[in-house]
Amino acid sequence: MLIVNRVIPAGRGLASVLLKRAATVELDWDVRQKSRFDATDSHGRAIGVFLPRGTVVRGGDVLVAEDGSLLAVSAAPQPVLLVRHCSEHGTPFDLLRAAYHLGNRHVALELKPDHLKLEPDHVLADLLRQMHLIVSEERSAFEPETGAYASGAHAHGHQHGHGHGRDHDHGHDHAHGGPAHDHTHDQAAQDHDHGHPHHAHHGHGHEH
Repeated sequence: MLIVNRVIPAGRGLASVLLKRAATVELDWDVRQKSRFDATDSHGRAIGVFLPRGTVVRGGDVLVAEDGSLLAVSAAPQPVLLVRHCSEHGTPFDLLRAAYHLGNRHVALELKPDHLKLEPDHVLADLLRQMHLIVSEERSAFEPETGAYASGAHAHGHQHGHGHGRDHDHGHDHAHGGPAHDHTHDQAAQDHDHGHPHHAHHGHGHEH
């Protein structure tokens, strides 16, 4: 098995001739948001990927194996919901409003000037149709926005995700109470014994 432990975002700094010669690996979003996974490249080689926790791989990135081999990543087509505003009865503002409501639900969302993309969910599809938006199913590459779903852009500053579909061992029950996500604790409240060790926030450096 070819072991991969490094990723070069968008292949920056690599000569184009090297990229043309590189093997390719096609991965959907569910795989690319993990830091540990197995795959098969275009040469039929089994690869084991071991990246830093919280790493998200994007289409166009280049994986680097321990032996120096390069693997160009492409985003595999997958089922998605395509959301557009109704040209007859709506406006582009309808998409902005939909993106706001989906963001409050922590939905992985790809934003485009004239449409939104999200993973299939019949409840969300019904909600969007009630907002007078046009929702259709198709297969295409899915590249949701960064932020809570990408390493380095996570608002909490520590290097593990909060269970957004990735294989992170999150050792404490850290309830997310909705879109406000307010962690402003009074110091006196922190100093008393909560009685349940899994609620300890000390040392994480939450800066909101």
